[in-house]
Amino acid sequence: MSIVKIENVRVLDPIQKTDQVKTVYIENGKLIDAVEHVDEVINGQGKWLMPTMVDLCARLREPGQQQHGTLKSEGKAARANGILHVITPPDSKPIVQDNGALIHGLIEKAWLDGGIYMQIIGAQTQALNGKQPANMAGLKKGGCTAVSNANAAFENDDVVIRTLEYAAGLGLTVVFYAEEAQIAKDGCVHEGFIASRQGLPMIPAIAETVAIAKYLLMIEATGVKAHFGLLSCGASVELIRMAKAKGLPVTADVAMHQLHLTEHLIDGFNSLAHVRPPLRSEQDKALLRQGLKEGVIDAICTHHEPLSSSAKIAPFEETQPGITAFDTYVALGVQLIQEGVFEPLEWVEKVTIIPAEVANMRERWLQEAGWVLLDPEQQWTVSKESILSQGKNTPLLGQQLTGKVVHTFA
Repeated sequence: MSIVKIENVRVLDPIQKTDQVKTVYIENGKLIDAVEHVDEVINGQGKWLMPTMVDLCARLREPGQQQHGTLKSEGKAARANGILHVITPPDSKPIVQDNGALIHGLIEKAWLDGGIYMQIIGAQTQALNGKQPANMAGLKKGGCTAVSNANAAFENDDVVIRTLEYAAGLGLTVVFYAEEAQIAKDGCVHEGFIASRQGLPMIPAIAETVAIAKYLLMIEATGVKAHFGLLSCGASVELIRMAKAKGLPVTADVAMHQLHLTEHLIDGFNSLAHVRPPLRSEQDKALLRQGLKEGVIDAICTHHEPLSSSAKIAPFEETQPGITAFDTYVALGVQLIQEGVFEPLEWVEKVTIIPAEVANMRERWLQEAGWVLLDPEQQWTVSKESILSQGKNTPLLGQQLTGKVVHTFA
């Protein structure tokens, strides 16, 4: 393999916690000591070098939904945008994440087809039916370190408690995408003036906070390690803050789009802004940013959900929720830095080493991570042509963003 020399590049290293401009040498995705012979020299002036990223929540659509995306198309999009480790929820169609043997095959296919390391969250209940616990011992044997019921409802709270006890006994993390089904009902957007004016069914913030509060009590009772994914409400941040202050073994993440986009985008029935949990208020956005800055929220994920164009062509509430996110992830991160939310190294930590720790894969990430060269000043327009993902479903279409991955060394 070739040896690349990158001169005068700003190296953002969350492992050593250093931020400095220097010349580096890379071979097979690893930093090496200076050598006499190099195969390529890159001028790194004005560019940043950081480790490859870890994404805590992305749907790659295979198996069963290849009309939206495949392990090949989405893997290549993730890798080209500096994301080498991708963690997927257990709700593919058909559901195979309650079978440890099938999970191993998918992980291998993700590497062969897409060039990414995929980690699959196992099903918490059989086929996500919300009734009987899945074979968590088999899932752990198949390589799962976490389980979840994704967006599927539980039949009752007793089922939740039994699965938490089961997971705790095996040392598995339980991942919650918290939403109280009886409150959310058939809602599709944030409860507010815009939704009310358009007559759209609403999902109030309390649907999330009630679920989080209930699950936190169960976590305290069972001692299970838990992660709350895709927080969308400012009030949720305070619940996680109190849980951490009590010493409960909980972590949390937020999708990048929740740090930038709000309910205003649904005006005019813009189905490209239909996502679940829904885009919420400006106040929620501000509180999520603050919670992330303070470390109450641990990490940022993409919540990548590629969809075919037909999935967004229907009355708003009948369209499929989801935003394609791999291609805009870095630029939106750079925007957080430009807006003064983070210093560059802080942002890098939120998308690399911290999510690796949350996913119980710090040592594995240290062994497998490569390096990403990005240009924080490169301007580009979000278009169906510039998006590498098979899904082109983003409300950012037509917007000019700043920040682009130049090369992924892995």
